Amino acid sequence: MSGTALSWTYLQDRTQFVKLGQHRSSETTLEVGVPQGSVLGPLLFAVYCSPIADVIASHGVRCHQYADDTQPHLAMRVDNTAAGLSILAACTTDVKEWYMQNGLQLNPDKSEALFMGTATQLRAVSSLTSVSVADVDLPMADLMRVLGVTFDRRLTFDNHAPAVARSCNYHARAIRHIRHLLTLDSAQMLACSLILSRIDYCNSVLHSAPSSTIQKHQQVQNNAACIVLQAPRRSDVNSLLQTLHWLPVEQRINYKLAVLTFKIQQTSSPQYLNQHISLRTSARNTRSSSVPLWCVPFRRHHSPDDRSALPRR
Repeated sequence: MSGTALSWTYLQDRTQFVKLGQHRSSETTLEVGVPQGSVLGPLLFAVYCSPIADVIASHGVRCHQYADDTQPHLAMRVDNTAAGLSILAACTTDVKEWYMQNGLQLNPDKSEALFMGTATQLRAVSSLTSVSVADVDLPMADLMRVLGVTFDRRLTFDNHAPAVARSCNYHARAIRHIRHLLTLDSAQMLACSLILSRIDYCNSVLHSAPSSTIQKHQQVQNNAACIVLQAPRRSDVNSLLQTLHWLPVEQRINYKLAVLTFKIQQTSSPQYLNQHISLRTSARNTRSSSVPLWCVPFRRHHSPDDRSALPRR
């Protein structure tokens, strides 16, 4: 860094020492890094690591990055998985070398690998039990937790929904114990911050999920409404939700997708989502020609066994 960036005092003349009891080491000057917890720390780290995306893209592999979490992903054909795994191995090796050259460390042992596909595709690659990542053979995982969302091999989210429900129920029981000490506004604020925030987090991945999956979260919301309003368990849940002005879970998912689509339409970002949406054009002049309707992407139909396991988005 140079110029104005170096005038930021917390990026220069920084030292550190180790203290244990009454003993203290000598101070050491820090030439790299940013203070933990600083406002610009995550942004500066993201800027510093941005070339990683170019290294990965040079191998024809796509990736998502969030802070220090980098997730390469590659589409492979079932009849040619060896070529895909070879590309992935070469890609992660170059990523490891970039980290070493730039004063960072990649720990392959803490990495995870996951095959995703239809039931037929997964059966075809069932013999593949490991994948080479940065010169380390990693066993194939059945589940992967990414930024709080649990992905399984068939993207059913059968593990994610119960995990969220368990976390919400824990906080619901805590609120129930102290509900008699809280006002209605305080109880509603706690329920929104501790329960509904978890239900709403990344809930768009559950769009068009089976009703049994959505129902797990709906039961949590119903329970929270009963606790906040101190109503019996067998009360009319719809009236309770209306009293609290809470949308049901499925409507909350649709609302989030509508807001996300509107933002993409207005800002054309993020690019990886913007490239998948387009306004529908009609060859004839119809009553809906002036209505801003979106094109529905073409989807290939699978066998019933596969279709039940795929996210229908």
